Amino acid sequence: MPPAKTRKDFPWWLVVLSAAGLYLVWQLGSDPIYRAIFSTVSRGIAITLFVTIVAFAGAMAVGLLLALGARSRRMVLRQAARLYIEVMRGVPIIVLLLYVAFALVPMLVAGWNALGLPEVSTRDVSLLWRAIFALVLAYSAFIAEVFRAGLASVDKGQIEAAEALGLSPWQRFRLIVFPQAFRTILPPLGNDFVAMVKDSSLVSVLGVADITQLGKVAASGNFRYFETYNVVALIYLAMTITLSLGLRRLEARLRMKGHSETG
Repeated sequence: MPPAKTRKDFPWWLVVLSAAGLYLVWQLGSDPIYRAIFSTVSRGIAITLFVTIVAFAGAMAVGLLLALGARSRRMVLRQAARLYIEVMRGVPIIVLLLYVAFALVPMLVAGWNALGLPEVSTRDVSLLWRAIFALVLAYSAFIAEVFRAGLASVDKGQIEAAEALGLSPWQRFRLIVFPQAFRTILPPLGNDFVAMVKDSSLVSVLGVADITQLGKVAASGNFRYFETYNVVALIYLAMTITLSLGLRRLEARLRMKGHSETG
């Protein structure tokens, strides 16, 4: 018997969210309190996006190196990569954020100065970059597992065939392994990127002027907590839902392309 077709539900959830979003947008246009709050909070959008993009790019680079280390033929590299991944995945991000900002960075600065290099003060390292560093350390462990699973999904026969053709390890990775693994890792990578947008709000504990921090500042001044956090939630939802829908469309296009190539 042919497999039953999966029923595709109408996205009522998106209708409900759109209605709620339109209502809040209408409030922004008609209510001076909402307008004032949005004017304050929206100044943090650029910082939130900067933290997210830079930290995620760094986490992807470190995560790929960790994944390659976890698949290395050398036991030392495999064990070191696994140790890093398990430790970082086991520590809450907010704890890691505080540890990096107030313990690790001062320790690294002290070590730098002890080497006799041009002296650097702990104050020279801004809290923004300490927060980005912490997010890179945290997310690289999760992304390493995504890369590891994607690389492992590539058929070994194709790798052996490429090796038989005389391709170098770098050529095999660049031309054979990574292009095929990318289609597998794209959905979880997209989920991690959306999660990074939300977790970037944790940098507010260091006083970084992102959306959440400016929302706290606005609420402490106007005592309009309901309105303020409505605006904060609306901004985050607009970013995450837009990203999620865009990633779904990209995944669908890549899936169709893959089917056309195999068909």
